[in-house]
This record gives sequence, C-alpha cells and structure tokens, in this order.
Amino acid sequence: MDRTQIEALLNEVRAGRTGVEQALDRLRDLPFEDIGFAKLDHHRSLRTGMPEVIFAAGKTPPQVAAIFAHMAQHGGNVLATRVTPEMWAAVQALEPRDKQPHAQFHETARAITLSQAPAVPGKGTIAVVCAGTSDLSVAEEAAVTARLMGNEVELIADVGVAGIHRLLAQKTSLQSARVLIVCAGMEGALPTVVGGLVNAPVLAVPTSVGYGASFGGVAALLGMLNTCSPNVSVVNIDNGFGAACIASLINHL
Repeated sequence: MDRTQIEALLNEVRAGRTGVEQALDRLRDLPFEDIGFAKLDHHRSLRTGMPEVIFAAGKTPPQVAAIFAHMAQHGGNVLATRVTPEMWAAVQALEPRDKQPHAQFHETARAITLSQAPAVPGKGTIAVVCAGTSDLSVAEEAAVTARLMGNEVELIADVGVAGIHRLLAQKTSLQSARVLIVCAGMEGALPTVVGGLVNAPVLAVPTSVGYGASFGGVAALLGMLNTCSPNVSVVNIDNGFGAACIASLINHL
C-alpha cells in the first residue's frame, strides 16, 4: 500500500464512506504480512517510495506464486524479477481467471509484472542503452522495472563501441533523455562513451557477457568504475533492476 492509497483511504473515512473497522481491516498487514516462509513488506513504499519487489531466484515456483498473489491482493503494482517459465506458470495458475488486469510475463527480461495502480509519472525519459543483443536481458529488466514505476522509457539496443557509428546515430535520443542506463559486457567501454555525449546522469550496468578474461562481468565492472566521465555511476553486475530504481528516483525529483 503506497502513500496515494493511504491518503485515499483516510479521505474515505473522513467522508464517512468507509468505516473505521473497515479501514483497520485494510491496514491490518502494515507494516508486514507473515505468510510463513516469507514476510511481505507492505510498508516499504511509504518509507522509500518504492514497493517491495520479488527476487525470484532461489525460490520455488509455488513460493513465487504465493508471494505474488498476496502482494497483488493489496492493490498495488507487483514486480517479480529473475523468474523462470515454471514460475510464470505457477503465478498464472493462482490468478483468478476473471481478474483484470492480468499479470504479464516479460520473457527477455525474465520478469512478471502486474500493473493495477497508477504510478506517479516521471519528469522525463529514461533511455536504456545496451551494447549488444547479448546484453538485452539485463537492459529489458531495467526497462520493464522503470516503466512499472511510472517512467517513459526508450530502449536503444545493439549500439556497442565496436560499431560506434550505430551509437552516434542515436545522439538525439541520448541527449534528450533525463537519465540514462547503459548496459555493457566485454570491456565495459560504452557507458564512458555515452557519458561523454550527454549532460545527464548515466547509470552503468556491467553484464556478465564476454570471453574468459571478462571474469563473468568483473572486467566490465572495473572498467566502468575507472571511467573518466564524471557523470557515470556504477551498479552491480547484471543489476538492471537496481539501475532502474535509481534512475526512477532521479527522474521523479
């Protein structure tokens, strides 16, 4: 339950449209709901401006489905990241057939979303840029997350430095973005190049793409941390979700 929903509920109580007992019933799971194997933080949106998100890796399909269903019952938007097709099937099996809107599976992003509450719109566009098609799953995770948080997103794919003319062809889009998320593996050079072209924050996401000496994204991470572009900041390897959260916070300031 976010700030907007709390305010609406309190206004209903003040206007007499909702009784005190009914309001207490709707608030009973704040600050968290204990469902045995998990404690769902329904209060997080009020504290941080962002709801709890389901990190599905390491969980079983029934666990992901149960958490998703409980979070959906509270009326907010729901996001699960790093899901498998089996987890998606489990969520579908628990979702009432007559429910509107339905949850959606984003295969490339490995995410499930349920959009059932209007999000506060961001002030500008978030550009999500990736070096190659191999980086696309991380970029799509960032794009899906940012859109669910109320941001307009433009995805610019396959514009790595090996063919830098592809990047320069997107100069107008890059320079019109309020925040940029740049995903790259191999040597991780793309965020530095983008940072030198724009006057906006650039969130660099190293990906675990590359040959043996890339060390699963560590080479890209170190390259990005040593960037000479002062408007570039770096998140963890493959963390498209984290980059999107930070970009959304910036875009709502």
